Amino acid sequence: MNLGRISVKRIFLLVSGGMAVSMLAICAVFLVVTGQIWMLIVGILLTLCALAWMFLLTIAFGKWLSVFTGELCQAMDQMISGNGEPVPAWDSETLFARISYRLSRLYGIMQENRRKVDEERQELQMLVSDVSHQVKTPVANLKMVTDTLLSKPVTEEEQLEFLKGIRNQTDKLEFLFQALVKTSRLETGAIRLEKKDALLIDTLAMALSGIVYAAEKKNISVTVDCPEDLILSHDSKWTAEAVFNLLDNAVKYTPAGGAIRISVEQWEMYVKLSVSDTGKGISESNQAAIFRRFYREEEVHEQQGVGIGLYLTREIVTRQGGYIKVVSEPGRGSEFSIMLPTR
Repeated sequence: MNLGRISVKRIFLLVSGGMAVSMLAICAVFLVVTGQIWMLIVGILLTLCALAWMFLLTIAFGKWLSVFTGELCQAMDQMISGNGEPVPAWDSETLFARISYRLSRLYGIMQENRRKVDEERQELQMLVSDVSHQVKTPVANLKMVTDTLLSKPVTEEEQLEFLKGIRNQTDKLEFLFQALVKTSRLETGAIRLEKKDALLIDTLAMALSGIVYAAEKKNISVTVDCPEDLILSHDSKWTAEAVFNLLDNAVKYTPAGGAIRISVEQWEMYVKLSVSDTGKGISESNQAAIFRRFYREEEVHEQQGVGIGLYLTREIVTRQGGYIKVVSEPGRGSEFSIMLPTR
């Protein structure tokens, strides 16, 4: 028999009936054994008294159950609507107190999940807004150039210039999409950083290979000061990506004939990898904002880029247990320092 499906009234009838039958049977046995009629009368009176008390107990239990379910439903309604936390019971030994404790834990989990969903929704809205802003300009330029080519005749020289412009805008879009894919795969955990013991000089060589041509083109000298035998536990590929982003920015914002220096210092708990340049520098008011996704200073919009490199660099470094800091002054260059833990 499934007691969870039986009403309180039916339970009362079953218990009362069973008790009455049992007591009357016992009285009948005593009547047969003793032959005294008053034994039967006393047994009937006791049975009626017990039934009366059982009836009162059932009414009290029914009211208590009604209050209990009402409080439970109210607490659950508050949890569902998010209007308030379940009120803890005064007596910790009661059944409602035990349920209230678990409801409070469940409420905390629900609130945390709601907060995470809200944060993810806001991040998604910001990402869509940022991406649309970044894509809008190249797409508008492509549309303008193609409309010009379709609407009026142009010389071969003009046509070549237009095609170069189209190629430049498509390169911007390709760079944006590649940066977004890298960031997305890193944030969603599709790519996990795997720290392994490796020579740091090899990681720096991977990063430097991506900016050698651009630095030579601007006649920028690049020097490296790193112990060749320094072994560090790190993800070589992604750390090289982080360092490349710093070097790429240094080349972009350092004037022709400038200098870039990479230095490595081994401390007790961290290895400090610094990239310094003789570029334009960054104002103190912008130093906290440069690590935001898609952030770019107003005065550097003529330079190629989408403002995602430093954000990606910070993500790579922090996911390895390190941190990044910047020291800069307008007109006197910048120094970005990556701190990677030695263990």
